[in-house]
This record gives sequence, structure tokens and C-alpha cells, in this order.
Amino acid sequence: MNLDFSVIPKYMPLFFKSIGMTLQITGLSLLLGFVIAIPLTLCKISRSRVLRGIAYFYTSIFRGVPQLVQLFLVYFAVPQLFAYKITAMQASVLAFACNSAAFLSENLRGGIQAVDAGQREAAIALGVPYPRMMCDIIFPQAIKSTLPSVINEIINLLKGTSLVATIGLVDIMRTAQLVMNSTYKAFEPLLVSALIYYIIVMLLTLLAHLVERKVHKSDKR
Repeated sequence: MNLDFSVIPKYMPLFFKSIGMTLQITGLSLLLGFVIAIPLTLCKISRSRVLRGIAYFYTSIFRGVPQLVQLFLVYFAVPQLFAYKITAMQASVLAFACNSAAFLSENLRGGIQAVDAGQREAAIALGVPYPRMMCDIIFPQAIKSTLPSVINEIINLLKGTSLVATIGLVDIMRTAQLVMNSTYKAFEPLLVSALIYYIIVMLLTLLAHLVERKVHKSDKR
């Protein structure tokens, strides 16, 4: 085995910088994804067949099309269709947010349906407006019950952002590729990038367990 990790310390500042880019894409995509997911979820639980059909069709698209294709469609098709030169960062956030919204809406829909119907009926009987009922009563409980699946979606989103290397953003994966091109070594930089992803995912998992434990304690009180 011809391994030489002595070349890696020189490039560690680049790896640390790329972590910020990866987390930035993940955070912005998640935030925008939630903004899209909320009305999408409301459409899925709507009494209107048209709204439900549109919402489920939206979800089926992002379930059936690979993420790389989605990213390329946003990055290369938007300038062609709308005459707007979208940046790699904008394309990445938009593509991953739309993808994430499809799965988050499914999680939220399941959480809302798991909330006791009696609470909704009581709110309606008391004359609580629908938006306030959803914001103050239904959604908080739905998010609690779907917390594990939401954390899994965040982890999948984080790992999926490695695809942005294909459109030139210098994330963790792209940094590994640049180091490979500079050192003509593949295993060492790829191993470093894998370890960075693993550590981030483990930290997110630990955070998720802490949040779940805190939520369960508050429920018992």
C-alpha cells in the first residue's frame, strides 16, 4: 500500500472552509424547504381533490427524478427558460429545497394525521380560526411526532449536497477533488472528506437524540 497522508495537513484549511459551504447550502435549503413544505402539506390534507392531486404530483416528481438531474435542470434550464443567469449557489439551494419540501411535507402530513382529531374538533367548536388552529395546536404536535424523520431528512439533505461539486461549488466533495488533482492521490483526500461527513452526521444524530429526550421530558410534565 502506497499511502501518504503527509500531504493532507497542507490542505486542511481548504477542507475546513468547505465545511462552511456545505452547512450553508444545507441550512438555506432546509429553511426554504420548510417554507415550501407547509403549504404543500396543507394541500395534501385539503378536502379539495385538485389541491391534493397537485401536491401529490409534486411529490412524485421529486421522488421519481434523481437529485443530480434535478440540480442540472435548475442550473442549466433556468437560464434557457427564463433568461436569468442563476448562480451555482442559488441553483443548489433551490433544487435541494424543492426536493426536501416534497419529503418534509410527507412527514408533516403523517404527523398532522396522527394528532387526535378531537383537538381539531374542539378548536373548531370554540371558534378558533383555521390558520391559528394549525399554527398553535396542530403543527407543534405534528413536528414533535415527526422529529426523528425530519432529522433523517436533514441528514439525507446534508449528504445530498455533495452533488453541488458537479456545478463548481467548492464544498467538501469538491475540495477532495481539487486535492486529488493537486497531489495525484485519491484515497487520502476522499477518506478525509468521508470522515468529515461522518463526524457532521454523528453530531446531528447526537443533537437529534438530545432534542428528542428533551421533548419527551416536556411531554411527561
